Amino acid sequence: MLILLDTANLEKIKRLNDLYPLDGVTTNPSIIAKEDKDFLELLAEIRNIIGEDKMLHAQVLSTKAEEMIEEAEFLAKKFGENLYIKIPVIPEGIKAIKNLSKQGVKITATAVFTPQQAFMAAKAGADFVAPYVNRLDNISADGIKVVVEIIELFKVHRLDTKVIAASFKNINQIHQCLLQGSQAVTANPDLIEKLVYHPMTNLGVEGFIADWERVYGEGKKVNNL
Repeated sequence: MLILLDTANLEKIKRLNDLYPLDGVTTNPSIIAKEDKDFLELLAEIRNIIGEDKMLHAQVLSTKAEEMIEEAEFLAKKFGENLYIKIPVIPEGIKAIKNLSKQGVKITATAVFTPQQAFMAAKAGADFVAPYVNRLDNISADGIKVVVEIIELFKVHRLDTKVIAASFKNINQIHQCLLQGSQAVTANPDLIEKLVYHPMTNLGVEGFIADWERVYGEGKKVNNL
Protein backbone atom coordinates (compact mmCIF):
# COMPACT_ATOMS: atom_id res chain seq x y z
CA MET A 1 0.00 0.00 0.00
CA LEU A 2 1.38 3.36 -1.06
CA ILE A 3 0.76 6.75 0.52
CA LEU A 4 1.69 9.77 -1.57
CA LEU A 5 1.65 13.49 -0.88
CA ASP A 6 -0.27 15.62 -3.35
CA THR A 7 1.54 18.96 -3.35
CA ALA A 8 4.50 20.85 -4.80
CA ASN A 9 5.08 22.99 -1.71
CA LEU A 10 8.70 22.35 -0.78
CA GLU A 11 8.41 23.19 2.91
CA LYS A 12 5.43 20.89 3.37
CA ILE A 13 7.16 18.12 1.43
CA LYS A 14 10.26 18.47 3.62
CA ARG A 15 8.26 18.34 6.83
CA LEU A 16 5.92 15.49 5.96
CA ASN A 17 8.56 13.40 4.22
CA ASP A 18 10.62 13.64 7.42
CA LEU A 19 7.71 12.65 9.67
CA TYR A 20 5.71 10.07 7.76
CA PRO A 21 6.29 6.88 5.73
CA LEU A 22 5.52 8.50 2.39
CA ASP A 23 6.12 6.67 -0.88
CA GLY A 24 6.37 9.73 -3.05
CA VAL A 25 4.84 12.96 -4.31
CA THR A 26 2.18 13.64 -6.92
CA THR A 27 1.77 16.92 -8.75
CA ASN A 28 -0.44 18.35 -11.47
CA PRO A 29 -0.37 21.61 -13.46
CA SER A 30 -2.61 23.42 -10.95
CA ILE A 31 -0.48 22.33 -7.99
CA ILE A 32 2.71 23.35 -9.82
CA ALA A 33 1.32 26.75 -10.87
CA LYS A 34 0.32 27.48 -7.27
CA GLU A 35 4.01 27.55 -6.29
CA ASP A 36 4.90 30.05 -9.06
CA LYS A 37 8.42 28.65 -9.58
CA ASP A 38 10.40 27.31 -12.51
CA PHE A 39 8.80 23.96 -13.35
CA LEU A 40 11.93 21.88 -13.89
CA GLU A 41 13.75 23.42 -10.95
CA LEU A 42 10.76 22.71 -8.72
CA LEU A 43 10.62 19.07 -9.78
CA ALA A 44 14.37 18.78 -9.22
CA GLU A 45 14.01 20.21 -5.71
CA ILE A 46 11.19 17.81 -4.91
CA ARG A 47 13.33 14.91 -6.14
CA ASN A 48 16.21 16.12 -3.98
CA ILE A 49 13.98 16.17 -0.90
CA ILE A 50 12.34 12.77 -1.32
CA GLY A 51 15.36 10.98 -2.80
CA GLU A 52 15.75 8.72 -5.78
CA ASP A 53 13.85 5.74 -4.36
CA LYS A 54 10.46 7.42 -3.99
CA MET A 55 7.96 8.07 -6.75
CA LEU A 56 7.48 11.47 -8.33
CA HIS A 57 4.46 12.08 -10.57
CA ALA A 58 4.40 14.96 -13.08
CA GLN A 59 1.79 15.76 -15.72
CA VAL A 60 1.98 16.69 -19.40
CA LEU A 61 0.12 19.74 -20.69
CA SER A 62 -0.54 18.91 -24.35
CA THR A 63 -3.80 17.50 -25.65
CA LYS A 64 -2.38 15.89 -28.81
CA ALA A 65 -0.80 12.45 -28.48
CA GLU A 66 2.39 13.30 -30.37
CA GLU A 67 3.01 16.36 -28.21
CA MET A 68 2.20 14.43 -25.03
CA ILE A 69 4.77 11.84 -26.06
CA GLU A 70 7.40 14.54 -26.66
CA GLU A 71 6.75 16.06 -23.22
CA ALA A 72 6.81 12.66 -21.55
CA GLU A 73 10.06 11.62 -23.23
CA PHE A 74 11.67 14.90 -22.20
CA LEU A 75 10.65 14.50 -18.56
CA ALA A 76 11.61 10.83 -18.47
CA LYS A 77 15.11 11.64 -19.76
CA LYS A 78 15.41 14.54 -17.32
CA PHE A 79 14.32 12.72 -14.17
CA GLY A 80 14.81 9.04 -14.96
CA GLU A 81 13.82 6.28 -12.56
CA ASN A 82 10.72 6.54 -10.39
CA LEU A 83 9.23 9.34 -12.46
CA TYR A 84 5.64 8.66 -13.46
CA ILE A 85 4.17 10.70 -16.29
CA LYS A 86 0.57 11.71 -15.63
CA ILE A 87 -1.58 11.63 -18.75
CA PRO A 88 -5.33 12.42 -18.75
CA VAL A 89 -7.66 9.75 -20.12
CA ILE A 90 -8.85 11.71 -23.15
CA PRO A 91 -8.68 9.78 -26.46
CA GLU A 92 -5.34 11.36 -27.43
CA GLY A 93 -4.10 10.52 -23.94
CA ILE A 94 -4.93 6.84 -24.35
CA LYS A 95 -2.98 6.87 -27.63
CA ALA A 96 -0.01 8.48 -25.87
CA ILE A 97 -0.17 5.94 -23.04
CA LYS A 98 -0.22 3.10 -25.57
CA ASN A 99 2.91 4.39 -27.29
CA LEU A 100 4.84 5.46 -24.21
CA SER A 101 4.22 2.20 -22.35
CA LYS A 102 5.94 0.35 -25.20
CA GLN A 103 9.02 2.49 -24.56
CA GLY A 104 9.03 1.58 -20.89
CA VAL A 105 7.94 5.04 -19.72
CA LYS A 106 6.05 4.83 -16.42
CA ILE A 107 2.53 6.19 -16.71
CA THR A 108 -0.20 7.34 -14.34
CA ALA A 109 -3.51 7.81 -16.13
CA THR A 110 -5.21 10.77 -14.49
CA ALA A 111 -8.57 12.57 -14.43
CA VAL A 112 -10.34 9.21 -14.25
CA PHE A 113 -14.07 9.37 -13.56
CA THR A 114 -15.37 6.00 -14.77
CA PRO A 115 -14.28 2.36 -14.56
CA GLN A 116 -14.32 2.21 -18.35
CA GLN A 117 -11.78 5.03 -18.62
CA ALA A 118 -9.57 3.19 -16.12
CA PHE A 119 -9.95 -0.06 -18.03
CA MET A 120 -8.94 1.52 -21.35
CA ALA A 121 -5.92 3.19 -19.75
CA ALA A 122 -4.88 -0.10 -18.17
CA LYS A 123 -5.24 -1.92 -21.49
CA ALA A 124 -3.08 0.77 -23.08
CA GLY A 125 -0.34 0.04 -20.54
CA ALA A 126 -0.73 2.54 -17.68
CA ASP A 127 1.02 1.60 -14.44
CA PHE A 128 -1.49 3.51 -12.29
CA VAL A 129 -4.94 4.99 -12.78
CA ALA A 130 -6.08 7.90 -10.62
CA PRO A 131 -9.84 8.08 -10.02
CA TYR A 132 -11.03 11.40 -8.55
CA VAL A 133 -13.09 10.40 -5.52
CA ASN A 134 -14.37 13.69 -4.13
CA ARG A 135 -14.97 15.25 -7.53
CA LEU A 136 -17.24 12.32 -8.29
CA ASP A 137 -19.05 12.80 -4.99
CA ASN A 138 -19.50 16.47 -5.86
CA ILE A 139 -21.53 15.59 -8.96
CA SER A 140 -23.79 13.19 -7.02
CA ALA A 141 -21.85 10.13 -8.15
CA ASP A 142 -20.19 7.64 -5.78
CA GLY A 143 -16.42 8.03 -5.83
CA ILE A 144 -15.74 5.04 -3.58
CA LYS A 145 -17.97 2.80 -5.73
CA VAL A 146 -16.00 3.82 -8.83
CA VAL A 147 -12.75 2.88 -7.08
CA VAL A 148 -14.21 -0.49 -6.05
CA GLU A 149 -15.40 -1.22 -9.58
CA ILE A 150 -12.02 -0.33 -11.07
CA ILE A 151 -10.26 -2.66 -8.63
CA GLU A 152 -12.72 -5.44 -9.48
CA LEU A 153 -12.33 -4.91 -13.24
CA PHE A 154 -8.57 -5.21 -12.96
CA LYS A 155 -8.90 -8.42 -10.91
CA VAL A 156 -11.40 -10.01 -13.29
CA HIS A 157 -9.30 -9.25 -16.35
CA ARG A 158 -5.94 -9.85 -14.64
CA LEU A 159 -4.56 -6.43 -15.38
CA ASP A 160 -1.44 -5.39 -13.46
CA THR A 161 -2.36 -1.71 -13.36
CA LYS A 162 -2.76 -0.30 -9.84
CA VAL A 163 -5.24 2.22 -8.47
CA ILE A 164 -3.96 5.44 -6.94
CA ALA A 165 -7.11 7.03 -5.56
CA ALA A 166 -7.04 10.84 -5.57
CA SER A 167 -9.14 13.93 -4.86
CA PHE A 168 -10.15 13.63 -1.22
CA LYS A 169 -12.05 15.98 1.07
CA ASN A 170 -11.94 13.96 4.26
CA ILE A 171 -10.27 11.06 6.02
CA ASN A 172 -13.27 8.75 5.69
CA GLN A 173 -12.92 8.82 1.90
CA ILE A 174 -9.29 7.77 2.24
CA HIS A 175 -10.23 5.11 4.80
CA GLN A 176 -12.89 3.63 2.52
CA CYS A 177 -10.50 3.50 -0.45
CA LEU A 178 -7.88 1.71 1.63
CA LEU A 179 -10.51 -0.64 3.06
CA GLN A 180 -11.68 -1.56 -0.44
CA GLY A 181 -8.19 -2.41 -1.63
CA SER A 182 -6.89 0.68 -3.42
CA GLN A 183 -3.17 0.03 -3.85
CA ALA A 184 -2.32 3.71 -3.32
CA VAL A 185 -3.81 7.01 -2.25
CA THR A 186 -2.54 10.54 -2.75
CA ALA A 187 -3.74 13.37 -0.54
CA ASN A 188 -2.93 16.97 0.31
CA PRO A 189 -0.73 17.79 3.32
CA ASP A 190 -3.64 18.62 5.65
CA LEU A 191 -5.27 15.23 5.10
CA ILE A 192 -1.98 13.36 5.44
CA GLU A 193 -1.55 15.06 8.83
CA LYS A 194 -5.08 14.07 9.85
CA LEU A 195 -4.36 10.40 9.17
CA VAL A 196 -2.56 10.28 12.53
CA TYR A 197 -4.44 12.99 14.44
CA HIS A 198 -6.89 12.31 17.25
CA PRO A 199 -7.59 14.67 20.17
CA MET A 200 -7.69 11.79 22.65
CA THR A 201 -4.17 10.77 21.62
CA ASN A 202 -2.90 14.26 22.37
CA LEU A 203 -4.71 14.33 25.72
CA GLY A 204 -3.27 10.94 26.57
CA VAL A 205 0.28 12.07 25.85
CA GLU A 206 -0.23 15.23 27.91
CA GLY A 207 -1.47 13.09 30.79
CA PHE A 208 1.53 10.75 30.62
CA ILE A 209 3.91 13.71 30.76
CA ALA A 210 2.07 15.39 33.65
CA ASP A 211 2.06 12.20 35.74
CA TRP A 212 5.75 11.58 35.04
CA GLU A 213 6.84 15.11 35.88
CA ARG A 214 5.00 15.10 39.22
CA VAL A 215 7.32 12.31 40.31
CA TYR A 216 10.57 12.80 38.38
CA GLY A 217 10.61 16.53 37.74
CA GLU A 218 9.89 18.84 34.82
CA GLY A 219 11.97 18.22 31.74
CA LYS A 220 13.32 14.89 32.95
CA LYS A 221 13.49 12.11 30.35
CA VAL A 222 14.21 8.41 30.66
CA ASN A 223 17.79 8.99 29.53
CA ASN A 224 18.65 11.82 31.94
CA LEU A 225 17.23 10.85 35.32
